Amino acid sequence: MVKDGNIHLADPESVVRFLRKILPFKDLDDEVLRNLSTRCTQDFFAKGTLVLQQDVSEVTHLYLINRGGVKVYLTDDNREVTLKDFRGEGGYFGALGIIRGSRANLNVETVEDTFCWLLEKEAFLDLIKNSPRVAQYYLQRFSEDVVCTAYSELRNQKRRSGPQAPFYMFSVEVADVITRPLQTISAGETIQQAAVAMSHHRIGSLLVRDREENVVGIVTDKDIRSKVVAKGLDYLAPVERIMTSPVHTIFSHAVCFDALLQMMKLKVHHLAVERQKEIIGVVTAHDIMVHQGTSPLYLFREIVAQKKIEGLYSLSQKVPTIVRALIEEGAKANNITRMISVLNDHIVDRMLALLYEEMGPSPQPFCWLMMGSEGRKEQTFKTDQDNALIYDTPPDDWEAIKTAKLYFRRFGNRAIQHLEACGYPLCKGEMMASNPRWRKPYDAWQGYFDRWMGSPEPNEVMHATVFFDFRPGFGHVGLGERLRRHLSETAPKKGIFLMHLAKDSLQNKPPLSFFRNFIVEKDGAHKNRLDLKTRGLTPLVDFARLLALAHGISETNTLARLKLLADGNYIPKDLYTETSEAYEFQMQLRLVHQMRMMEAGLTPNNFVDPSDLSDLEKQALKEAFAVIGRVQAFIKSEFKVSE
Repeated sequence: MVKDGNIHLADPESVVRFLRKILPFKDLDDEVLRNLSTRCTQDFFAKGTLVLQQDVSEVTHLYLINRGGVKVYLTDDNREVTLKDFRGEGGYFGALGIIRGSRANLNVETVEDTFCWLLEKEAFLDLIKNSPRVAQYYLQRFSEDVVCTAYSELRNQKRRSGPQAPFYMFSVEVADVITRPLQTISAGETIQQAAVAMSHHRIGSLLVRDREENVVGIVTDKDIRSKVVAKGLDYLAPVERIMTSPVHTIFSHAVCFDALLQMMKLKVHHLAVERQKEIIGVVTAHDIMVHQGTSPLYLFREIVAQKKIEGLYSLSQKVPTIVRALIEEGAKANNITRMISVLNDHIVDRMLALLYEEMGPSPQPFCWLMMGSEGRKEQTFKTDQDNALIYDTPPDDWEAIKTAKLYFRRFGNRAIQHLEACGYPLCKGEMMASNPRWRKPYDAWQGYFDRWMGSPEPNEVMHATVFFDFRPGFGHVGLGERLRRHLSETAPKKGIFLMHLAKDSLQNKPPLSFFRNFIVEKDGAHKNRLDLKTRGLTPLVDFARLLALAHGISETNTLARLKLLADGNYIPKDLYTETSEAYEFQMQLRLVHQMRMMEAGLTPNNFVDPSDLSDLEKQALKEAFAVIGRVQAFIKSEFKVSE
């Protein structure tokens, strides 16, 4: 039940001191702040008070939290919470209801004893009217809140046929799952002593310290089996002979999902947990599994255990099951696409390793390149293959050149056939390692990029953008990294190339009419649907790529590119926030849409029917599309281009 607070007159000087510390008030003149302070009262709400009730309470004040905290949430017809947010000192609530002239849009409940300054409704409306900066602040926050609210609603859509999985993987920190005290052993102690210690403490690993007590390695029960028992090594040998060094670490505040992802990337089962440069314990895959029950780690183990390529064919079909579980657990789109990329990387890596064993050593070192969405680590369900192959330039000898061409032709063709058998569709544009054009020595690849950047043709630049997102995979990654360094050093100097890229990034307009209605496909198989990929996501991907190349940033992931651009002050912080939110919300919508199609036995696509969206999702999607216009305006200004 909504309770009245204990309203008291406010001390104007205390109010002014408070307002000077928080946005957007701290940017206002002292005279304005003093006038506002005279129109404030103070109110106290005990813990557990429902201050505002959704669709019931009249909003008569802007509430500014002086001390304490509240939780803000929405409830559906079944009284289930669909959004949670926590606001503390300096936070506010009530603004949206005042501006819209509506009843409370959210439930607001105190989580501890809370003191608020209450600014009169009329004073707040006058401030909005007379201060564009304040108006912009609140309207921008409303846009972000709508996206976050719809995003939360979308993430919380459970499949009725599936289990009600917890949010464990994305909320519990690594430090909280450490189950045993830290146990160490000196590097000079014997293997037998390590085995006795592990048996005594009933643990599967020990951290190894040097004479200065620094952690220099880790020894596991697997090391003892594979490096000692299997090879007949003397039990009295020092433990440093079988330890793994250096020790892979993870920060204590990282969540379990990040720990699991790191274990899979590094192909390890133990991570040392670090807090303020001190190792406080060890977390294992088993520790996470005990709480989680099921995990992508099981699929990862199946992949690395395969001894024949054919054994990999069916494993990619299990990835959607993992993705479904991640969505149900509340994973953000970036977490999901990262996990899909890691699993796909392991399938490709294992397949190529087995193929390499079959074919024998290559005549030249080589590296498998992943491009497009795979290169950006943004794969969804069964995106087309986009890959290439780069190998060390052979000696200037006809026989050596011929030998390399023959080997890599066989390798590339067979690899693509196996990937297709694994369920990865062929690229319709033949941008794959089976195409001789995309299976070249290093010098040829550098020549490609130099031509694209040095003498750019508009059509060729548009065609080649997929290559600028490459990242190295299986093989000698140094070859791919060398090419990436060359690209990062060269691109910022190529103004004409960047101008063409900028013009290309302006081609896909946001699918919104002048009156902010959706612009859908007019005819064809996808009539009356929205193309999320081409019209919604591609402009944001293009924006991040363009700016990253212009500023020599080697990262390929869109969200990571945006973060680095913001950190380097190459884009405004507010544009970074808007673009990241818009991108991730659309990716989440795309993933849920594709998952529903797969569960219905349909081939997943990127075309969403607006009528299938809730009002909140429609509003959030319109806000996300509107960001595209702001992004493209920034490009026009930054690169001095017109359409």
